[in-house]
Amino acid sequence: MMVNGLATEGSIHMYNQQQAMIASRPERKPRQPLTAKADSGDSERPGNEHIRELLRCFGLRTSLIRLKVIDALHVADREGRSIGVRGIHSQLEQLDIPLSFLSVREVLKRLCAEGVINLGNDKCYSLNPEARSILAQASPR
Repeated sequence: MMVNGLATEGSIHMYNQQQAMIASRPERKPRQPLTAKADSGDSERPGNEHIRELLRCFGLRTSLIRLKVIDALHVADREGRSIGVRGIHSQLEQLDIPLSFLSVREVLKRLCAEGVINLGNDKCYSLNPEARSILAQASPR
């Protein structure tokens, strides 16, 4: 019904239907602590648990880009080399992981700021000793 150019009952009814739909959504399950997932053995991606543990120890959230960047750094570290932004980006491209150069650079900056990795004079990144130790202890490899 229109009154002075404004919809009254019809729009109120639609609004109430939307509110009812929102109110009837099932509640999300609370997240389990990371340690419970790791201990249960039911983890979706058991190969990433050592990197997830590293991020948790440094107080960082887990994200796909952080997992991939740290994995690339970990591989380079095991091979005894450091790697630059371009090297990490091209390594991720070869694995068909569509991340922009800028995204990789920003993640590296953040990991550096948090003390997970170090930037050398040669503009290459490497894991800091504490991160290396955490990965070595938790690493399945």
